[in-house]
Amino acid sequence: MKIVLSSGNVLGAAAASYNVSATQKSNLELVQSLRLNIADAIRDALPQANGNTTNGDLLRRKFDWKKWTSLQEDGKVLYIPAIDFSQSSLQEEREQYDITVKLFYLRTTSAAERENYTREALDLVLKELHMPSVDLLIVSFPGIYFDEETEDCPDKIKSRGPIEVEPESLEEQIETWDVLQKLVDEGSVKKLGLAEFGAERLTPLLEKTRIPPAVDQINLRDCCSVPKTLLSLAKSKGVELLVHNDCTNVLPRGTVRELLGQGESGAGILSGDESAGEKRKSREGEKIGGGIQGEVVPQWVVKYTAVVSNRGVVENKGYFAVADVNS
Repeated sequence: MKIVLSSGNVLGAAAASYNVSATQKSNLELVQSLRLNIADAIRDALPQANGNTTNGDLLRRKFDWKKWTSLQEDGKVLYIPAIDFSQSSLQEEREQYDITVKLFYLRTTSAAERENYTREALDLVLKELHMPSVDLLIVSFPGIYFDEETEDCPDKIKSRGPIEVEPESLEEQIETWDVLQKLVDEGSVKKLGLAEFGAERLTPLLEKTRIPPAVDQINLRDCCSVPKTLLSLAKSKGVELLVHNDCTNVLPRGTVRELLGQGESGAGILSGDESAGEKRKSREGEKIGGGIQGEVVPQWVVKYTAVVSNRGVVENKGYFAVADVNS
């Protein structure tokens, strides 16, 4: 079974009341906004008692999660919470917006699977925004950190956190880039970008791609400046360098189970026991022993931002996160 988590617009009034900041690190913003959207869905689904519900009522694990989630595609995909794509979350016409999408690949996989992930992520964003295309698609490959190639600040503190996935080979990255080039050819994406590429990684990729990246996002963390070799390369090849505050490991291992499990702050969707012995009678999508059985494997996270071009105002920002539950 596949599970699709959504944050809604993290700039909404509800998000603001819960202190979800548009400028905080992406992993914190992602988890907080997913948790908030789940809590709001539970609140809306609960029967009202004299117009009031307590926090305990809102997050009680025994509440029937099937009332506020949506099982689709013949029981193979569970949307958490249920999503209504019938209403656009943007007010203006397409030409009024600069829409940026950043796709975080969380694990190494085949080129065919990577294409499915990419198209699925883009499709969710376009359906959510009711738009035919995005201006910029940035991809973040697993296990790549800009500080590995930075020599200008040798004494800086590496604040990237634990490395859960080893970097892919250049050949594997090129295969993924071929998929991205198709999206440009099809018109659903105007420009491509990547994240955390220093000069050593960027140089061979530029030599082997038909549509080069227009943007390279880098996280300087505690470093003081962009390396001169990268500055020179980017200038000569017309690549715009942008500084960002995202985490490459945007959805650390165990986060989805914490959000959806049987713990105090969990939504009660996933079973608390992954052992093989407890899986013997489970069926895909069935609620057994308090939740869905199986190992949770995060696949990707996508962040989207829609900015009103002539005002520079962010009108909508949100996330989708997808994981497989292998029973």
